[in-house]
Amino acid sequence: MNEAIRALRAAMEREGYVADEATATAAYLAREMGKPLLVEGEAGVGKTELAKVLARVLGAELIRLQCYEGLDANTALYEWNYQRQLLRLRIAEREAHDPQALEDLIFAREYLLERPLLRAITRPDRPPVLLVDEVDRADDGFEAFLLEVLSDFQVTVPELGTIRATHVPHVVLTSNRTREIGDALRRRCLYLYVEHPDFAKELAILHAKVPGLDDHLARAVTRFVQALRKRDLRKVPGVAESIDWAQALTRLGRKRLEPELARVTLGCLLKDEHDIRVIGAAAVAELVAAAGAD
Repeated sequence: MNEAIRALRAAMEREGYVADEATATAAYLAREMGKPLLVEGEAGVGKTELAKVLARVLGAELIRLQCYEGLDANTALYEWNYQRQLLRLRIAEREAHDPQALEDLIFAREYLLERPLLRAITRPDRPPVLLVDEVDRADDGFEAFLLEVLSDFQVTVPELGTIRATHVPHVVLTSNRTREIGDALRRRCLYLYVEHPDFAKELAILHAKVPGLDDHLARAVTRFVQALRKRDLRKVPGVAESIDWAQALTRLGRKRLEPELARVTLGCLLKDEHDIRVIGAAAVAELVAAAGAD
């Protein structure tokens, strides 16, 4: 493994993120090549956390754009502070102002409210990490707009002109694959698919994220969750749910996994009524018995 990649991987692990070689390599290359990194995978596998830990490792500001259906360019980019503009107009009523000069005044940069995309390209000191979270939830029109921004790292505000990036941000896009991302955006990015971790990696994550977690309990939790993911569920629990469950069991002062304990805390793992019904008491007992074996 490249020494620089090894160093980045170690830095990520010091921040509590257990990265495999592929993840560390993708993060390193995206930074070195100045390209966005598109990270896909099931919910809860650590896609968003990857951007957060990169910001901490780089000592950079994390700027997050949470995507959703109906998100438009203005919401993501900028809007004018209409209240301050109106107040300035009222003050100007008592003064003699040339109309053009007044327009230039109220559409000055100080009245501009920067939203995540604009803020990411106007940081004056150092490049931030721009997290475009769940980009698959936005529509095709916003995706096309986003592609344009990521291609040139500049935006045009009609009243102010073109604003270019002072420092090109480090960009991480995440997708849960609820909608297929267009080929044009994919070609613009480096790509990383994050799967549910294997036993050793998930165990390491639990120990990193849950201080004081008993090793026997950590192993039982990991085995239980890994087996649970193989069941016919609507919403498969991710690593985030594994961490929540381990924290809950630790808060309850438990060091051993028992069927009744697992049953009453199953809501830490499963977030769907159908799944709770499918994994009934008998299934929980079976999973606990298998998970408790050393």
